[in-house]
Amino acid sequence: MPSRRHQGRAKAGISVQSTDQLKVQKEHYGQELKCLSEGNSLPMNSKILSLHPILDEDGILRVGGRLNKAKDRLPMNDINPIIIPKSHVSSLLVKHHHDKVHHQGRHITEGAIRSAGYWRVGGKRIISSLINSCVICRKLRGKLSFQKMSDLPVDRLIPTPPFTNVGVDTFGPWSVVTRKTRGRQANSKRWAVLFTCLTTRAIHIEVVEELSSSSFINALRRFMSLRGPVTQFRSDRGTNFVGALDHLEVNSVNVEDDSVHNFLYEKGATWIFNPPHSSHMGGVWERMIGTSRRILDSMLLAHNKKDLTHEVLCTFMAEVCAIVNARPIVSVSSDPVSPSVLSPAVLLTQKCDPTSEPFTHLDIRDAYKSQWRYVQFLAETFWKRWKQEYLNSLQKSQKWHRETSNHKEGDVVLMKDDQSGHRNNWPMGVIERTFPSDDGLVRKVEVRVSRCDGETTTFVRPVSELILLISE
Repeated sequence: MPSRRHQGRAKAGISVQSTDQLKVQKEHYGQELKCLSEGNSLPMNSKILSLHPILDEDGILRVGGRLNKAKDRLPMNDINPIIIPKSHVSSLLVKHHHDKVHHQGRHITEGAIRSAGYWRVGGKRIISSLINSCVICRKLRGKLSFQKMSDLPVDRLIPTPPFTNVGVDTFGPWSVVTRKTRGRQANSKRWAVLFTCLTTRAIHIEVVEELSSSSFINALRRFMSLRGPVTQFRSDRGTNFVGALDHLEVNSVNVEDDSVHNFLYEKGATWIFNPPHSSHMGGVWERMIGTSRRILDSMLLAHNKKDLTHEVLCTFMAEVCAIVNARPIVSVSSDPVSPSVLSPAVLLTQKCDPTSEPFTHLDIRDAYKSQWRYVQFLAETFWKRWKQEYLNSLQKSQKWHRETSNHKEGDVVLMKDDQSGHRNNWPMGVIERTFPSDDGLVRKVEVRVSRCDGETTTFVRPVSELILLISE
């Protein structure tokens, strides 16, 4: 049995709690308390008229409701819960029970409040508002940020010669047979560098023996010797193109290396990096890698992988380029007036059909004249249809249609990290710097993250990789 002192403290606690509840109810429902205490009915404009409120022995408003016949079987808090108006006290009450149920959703939090004997007027709205602003709930279930899609860069909208503006990426590796000996064979790996024309959507693939600066320069030399000079390169800022693994002594392509930098400078080309972990900003060439992989996988399935050599792999890559470049870049028309398909191969090969009829009854001058007119006609037809059909298809954005609030310096964010596994292990950081686009919208930021050893590291990330926790 508890002592009299404990019983007195419990009664005092109950009385203090009842006094606080009565004060809050008097501030919001003074007229209702006066009417019920005098035995009058509530006014018709009362906000709690549908609850049929009653007064208990302490003068506190409770829900009258329609469950009064079950008083002998159900506790009073279930039948006649205390009415809590919209106030600071009700917010504290919601926060308390929200923490008590370990930050579950609105339905469970509201059930905990109701089980405790409280009827929160307008509870769904304030509970939802609290969950949306709760930092722990944002960390557990918050959605990644997004921003309205930006305008396309000018190098995708102006007609230029093929492979003037190029997107670059690497994929692989594949194991190839390099040397056969008695009873065994030696294997090595091969990678592929994919060059995508940002204007015509044509591709060019070069096979390299290793991901090093020297192999990459050789691939660039072969590509530019066949396709001509390039004005601008675009790529992801990944480890394949940035020497971020020097401290690990990993042999990787380093675009910022002096040899690669000097080669680009001599050729008059510039290199533009996308932010890390923003593959959606390079969707033009990322999509081509997926298409090329699917075609190559189908080829390798029909080929014995044990006999795959460097020469066979290069042949497969050439066939992949031919298949991808022959694809239609706009919807195929069912109109019999225009049966031709608009594809990058039309501009690259100047051929509409796989076989062309030979020139008959022409001398050498007519042959050159006819060939020149034929090539000019194909080029003009391609660019005319490119403007009318393909360029118009770029107007519509596929997602992220509306503008959202910009991230600001000082905002606390949760940074997505797939290598950390569960989102509870994702690092939290503070936005140190924002990079507004030409339209004033922020799509990438610089985040400062504190490591376990006390040191700080900064990362440049797109907003689609961040979850906003606290904003100033």
